[in-house]
Amino acid sequence: MAEDILLTPPDASEVAVLARGVVSAVAGDDGLTPLQDLLVRAMFHSMTGHDVDTAVVPITPDAFAAALARRNEIFRTRIVQVMLLAAFVLRPLPPAVVDRLRAFAAALGVRDEMIDVAERFADGALELANVDFVRNGYLGSLDPERLAALHTSELETSWGQVVDDPALAARWASLGELPVGTLGRGVADFYADRGFVHPGRPGSAPPLLAQHDWVHVLAGYGTALENELEVFAFMARANDDPRAFSLLAMVVALFETGYLAAGAGLFEANAGHLSTSGMATRVADAMRRGALTNGSHDFLDLDWFALADRPLAVIRDEIGIVAKDAAAVRLGSAGPWQEGGITAYQLDAARTAADAEGREYRPWRPDPARS
Repeated sequence: MAEDILLTPPDASEVAVLARGVVSAVAGDDGLTPLQDLLVRAMFHSMTGHDVDTAVVPITPDAFAAALARRNEIFRTRIVQVMLLAAFVLRPLPPAVVDRLRAFAAALGVRDEMIDVAERFADGALELANVDFVRNGYLGSLDPERLAALHTSELETSWGQVVDDPALAARWASLGELPVGTLGRGVADFYADRGFVHPGRPGSAPPLLAQHDWVHVLAGYGTALENELEVFAFMARANDDPRAFSLLAMVVALFETGYLAAGAGLFEANAGHLSTSGMATRVADAMRRGALTNGSHDFLDLDWFALADRPLAVIRDEIGIVAKDAAAVRLGSAGPWQEGGITAYQLDAARTAADAEGREYRPWRPDPARS
């Protein structure tokens, strides 16, 4: 009955049971890997405020489901996604772990398409896994609302590029005319500082991927590959549609395990970045920040240009962007204009773009006034 559903945050004792279930689902024959251990601990700390012990006595899927009997489907789905994230960092991914994921998900009454992707990874069917990501229900459709938000009608696929659309390119270029302090001007500066090409021109990112550039500015994340993991973790958890978890799964497969050779129409595999020092904490904190936003946000389908002329600080307040945890900042989580928030390649691209356009190059520098 509805009155039996438990909607309060889990207390320490329930969190211990949740961690027991996650570890039981994803541990290999030799237990958790060091990265899995860090990731599980960080996620529970950030998302619940409770620390967990990962040295647990295994629990069966049915017993775990009984312990979560009063939790609703979305809560149970999020727990399965914690399991999936901890499994996706394994390469190789043992088939036995996938079997346990299926068993726990089935006992919890959860159907998540990313379990099928995990099975592809375990089988070594990486091309088929890529097809599964492309066809994912969350990203696969090209309905009129999405096209309207992207301000283009030329796409053949969601991640398709648009390289000859002067009107689209002009729309993006006009952001540079907005006042300093607005969201749109922040995005314009973000592009100029990195030599990024506006959608609608040759060499640009797909319009759908360009949507996430606004999130870099909104949520205060730079553009190193470690920052990309943070941004996609933030976006995945800010969306109440659980299928958005595929965004985080995709970038983990690109930037940690290398299961995917390419993704999102532009990214190429570059493995090992979630394993770097502090990244488990930073990704978990990004998930926390996404979860704490006001309401549900599909940032990839949002018409950002409708917000472009508004003050960034006001939009952050309305959406409910909370500050980063001090530990994440200490471990290197940088904003677009902070040390560590830009790469040498991007700096060089900005200089090259300025030279090609015959304009003065204004060097990027850390700006204490912006994050």
